[in-house]
Order: sequence, then structure tokens, then C-alpha cells
Amino acid sequence: MTTRQPKVHTQLGKTAVWIFAANDRMNQLLIENLDPAAWKAKPPGKVRTIAGIFTHMHNVRSKWIRLTAPHLKVPSQLNRTHCTLQQARVGLAESAARCEEMLGEALGNPGGRVEEFRRDAWAPSWPVGLEMLCYMLAHEAHHRGQVCLLSHQLGFPLPHNVGDGIWNWEKLWKECGSPGGPGHDS
Repeated sequence: MTTRQPKVHTQLGKTAVWIFAANDRMNQLLIENLDPAAWKAKPPGKVRTIAGIFTHMHNVRSKWIRLTAPHLKVPSQLNRTHCTLQQARVGLAESAARCEEMLGEALGNPGGRVEEFRRDAWAPSWPVGLEMLCYMLAHEAHHRGQVCLLSHQLGFPLPHNVGDGIWNWEKLWKECGSPGGPGHDS
């Protein structure tokens, strides 16, 4: 039987916060550079619109916060049918800030109030750890990929510098306020 390592301490919590901030900056870059006509353009088949994808991302973050850290202010849900680009930007920024607080408490605060990660009411909870951060990032990266593909398929390709920009972690971290960037004590 394997035993779980004790809660991770301060530096990992700080780094997790910077990582999630950079993750949200990637989302914001996509929205900032998305052709407004692509926002609610109907893709072929039974798939979400780009507006639906971004509102889903925000709403799932809100669920994670509500289930995992109910002591934090839970952001209001966004409506995929009526949400504007600007409302999505504001909503995502708010839900990112709460997720950063949640991650900071979970991974950087021994004895903090976040002790388990609840992805959904139907799913088993996990003890807090890097798995929590990885799950959150994987969910968002999956949907960012959908947005990039859909925008291209709908005839609204994102500029090349945006595709390159979501991979420039040094720049993303600095835009999020980290003085040193990845691999440096921030």
C-alpha cells in the first residue's frame, strides 16, 4: 500500500498559482484575438460554439471552486447563449483568480481549508496535490485546442503570433506579474 506524501509547501503553491495565471492568460489571448464573428458562429454537427466552449470553461471552474473551496466567493455562471466576448473575458479572469486562490491554499498552505479536490459531484474526490493542477490544466488545454481548431474551420483563423504566443511561457509569466518566469523563485 502506498502512502500519500504530506501536503506540499509554499514554493509549489506559489508556482501553481503562476502556472494557472499563465494558463488563463493563454485563454485571454485567444479571446482578445478572436474574430468577433467567430464567437457565436455555428459549427457543423452537434458541437459547442466558441462562446459555448469558453462559458463551459468558466462554469466548470466555478463548479471546482464551489465543490472544493466553498469558503471562496464562487463566480456567477455564464450563459453560453447570451454571453458576449467581454463578459467571457471578465468571467474567466474572475474564475481564474478564485482558482489561483484555491490552488494557493491547497498546495501552499499547510493546514489550509482546501484538503481535497472535487471535480464533480459524481466523481470521487482526490487529496490535494499536483494531480489537481494537472487535471485543471488538461481540461483547459483541451478546450483551447478546440477553439483554435474551430476558429480555423469556421474561416476565422487566429493570427500566427497568437499560436506562438500561447507557447511563450516566459512572456506569459511576465504578463501575469511574475518577475522571474518559469524556474525562478517568484
